[in-house]
Amino acid sequence: MDTGLAGKRVLVTGASGGIGSACVRQFMAEGCEVVAHYHLGRDRAEALGAAAVVGADLRVEAEVDRLFEAAGPLDVCAAVAGIWPAEDVPVWELPLERWEETLRANLTATFLTARGFLRGMAEQGHGSLVLVASTAGLFGEAGHADYAAAKSAIAHGLLLSLKNEVARIAPRARVNVVCPGWTESPMTRDSLDQETLRRITRTMALEKVAQPDDVAAQVVVLASDVLSGHVTGQVVTVAGGMEGRVLR
Repeated sequence: MDTGLAGKRVLVTGASGGIGSACVRQFMAEGCEVVAHYHLGRDRAEALGAAAVVGADLRVEAEVDRLFEAAGPLDVCAAVAGIWPAEDVPVWELPLERWEETLRANLTATFLTARGFLRGMAEQGHGSLVLVASTAGLFGEAGHADYAAAKSAIAHGLLLSLKNEVARIAPRARVNVVCPGWTESPMTRDSLDQETLRRITRTMALEKVAQPDDVAAQVVVLASDVLSGHVTGQVVTVAGGMEGRVLR
């Protein structure tokens, strides 16, 4: 099926990570001109063969501004970049430093990315923004309240505000969210031992974790005005039918 994305210029943040790199590859397969953003993984981002590769720390306002200046006019932005702190820490032991760093690397970075893209949208009058949150933001995640809070803010308050705001500057522009569940990626691979896999898939109808391409495919679908032209303010969950309860 033709997605209508051929020739579109797309920014993917976090392109050096598992989901980000899968998004770059799938947008390129649709004929897009992709700008691949990275923070620390320059070699991995450059290996993707994107039209442009730009480094930036998305927690820093000035660097985000430089990213969008380098990216040029954009049709689509996939805000994938984020971090998941691997250590399991309950709230009563959670240091303020980690709380603030997790929110800055996920929520603030997504806000700055969205703001940069929407400023360009205001000039061009069109665009599609896809934010990547997490099922942690839908169900919570014990030991990772900082991450869950950041992703919940993206999937709810930020999304629902942006989808109404963009209509003021571009009546056909859209903003949506993809919420991956457990996904095998460089960020999570060390945590997905057999016992963890057994435990987490007990809440899922499909007894497996996602691959990055599973998530990237939904990002591409939401980015497409052909496939999702009347879809905005929506959350697509890519988690094998995960629920907040044990199924088996």
